[in-house]
Amino acid sequence: MRTLDDLVTEGVAGRTVLVRSDLNVPLDGERITDDGRIRASVPTIERLRDAGARVVVMAHLGRPKPDQDNAKYSLAPVATRLGELLGTEVALAEHGDSAQQAVAGLSDGGVVLLENVRFDPRETSKDAAEREAFAGELAALAGENGAFVSDGFGVVHRKQASVYDLAGALPAYAGGLVLSEVEVLRTLTGDPERPYAVVLGGSKVSDKLAVIEALLPTVDALLVGGGMCFTFLAAQGYGVGSSLLESEQVGNCRKLLETGKIVLPSDVVVADAFSADANTRTVPVDEIADGWLGLDIGPESVRVFAETLEGAKTIFWNGPMGVFEMAPFAEGTRGVAQAIVDATSKGAFSVVGGGDSAAAVRELGIAEDGFSHISTGGGASLEFLEGATLPGVAVLEEDS
Repeated sequence: MRTLDDLVTEGVAGRTVLVRSDLNVPLDGERITDDGRIRASVPTIERLRDAGARVVVMAHLGRPKPDQDNAKYSLAPVATRLGELLGTEVALAEHGDSAQQAVAGLSDGGVVLLENVRFDPRETSKDAAEREAFAGELAALAGENGAFVSDGFGVVHRKQASVYDLAGALPAYAGGLVLSEVEVLRTLTGDPERPYAVVLGGSKVSDKLAVIEALLPTVDALLVGGGMCFTFLAAQGYGVGSSLLESEQVGNCRKLLETGKIVLPSDVVVADAFSADANTRTVPVDEIADGWLGLDIGPESVRVFAETLEGAKTIFWNGPMGVFEMAPFAEGTRGVAQAIVDATSKGAFSVVGGGDSAAAVRELGIAEDGFSHISTGGGASLEFLEGATLPGVAVLEEDS
């Protein structure tokens, strides 16, 4: 595929370059609670600015719906933060005439951010003609000598107008972030150094079933925590009280356990309510009482998980071990994250698979440079490891 290096070598001074970034950050009102994805987008944008390009950044935020008040999905807070990180004003432009005027007013090295591309329902349409029409309007902003840089790895698993169809409307290039993500994940799916350990958490087995099935033949150990562990525990015959349980997945979990590679918690932190103020206790997994729900793995489980990770040479982690946003249920995630950092310091190659895992690293104050790589794409990372075709990557390879 053609890369950002190729584009810069061709020359971009005075040219308008559309950059699809992933700026889908969590907000508390208008306050950005985790700007990791914005920071990850900066190097590609700065590279283009330094080369004299006129940069038009495209991104989405959340899942706005037609005919509703979608003000909470505005990228206005993102434009402000992006400007702070770039050290320049980044105007936010509404689609249509405002966007055309903003782009026309750009000078070399200038940056404008288009308002949430999902405000236009054609962005996510299943109708290819509708998506192509929207992509054509976006491409028109770049003019005859424009280019497209795909740098939002967190969305490359989506066949959407600004991700997929735009690559057919303009000369398309892979940004630095997309290239680095693909390179890292190919390391995991190629011939990773062993022992290879995978840590999976999160809420539901159904969300991770495909990646578990894809990974089990290739890994040496698969450690399971988070809400999804209770369906596995139920498959072993344990009562799980009021913990999250996908009863329809118990049979699948029982079959997966037959591989002998899955490591489950031996103790859990339970509570009598889903609340930071709930009564809590730590119990073995065979002593979860009725009416109590598991919200974190316990200290003995952390110790066992850490022992498994200590000797690993390759580690992939996706999904928290508990409800880390609440202090009483954060220690499992903290402990496992620290165990991965410790293994990395001893030479392991570690990858944090984006999403809530990356958010947990930052929220719990764990040094990001303690890991070999923190991905920006949770869903995209998992689909890559499943062996699925990522439309936003495949189209760049076709265009090369």
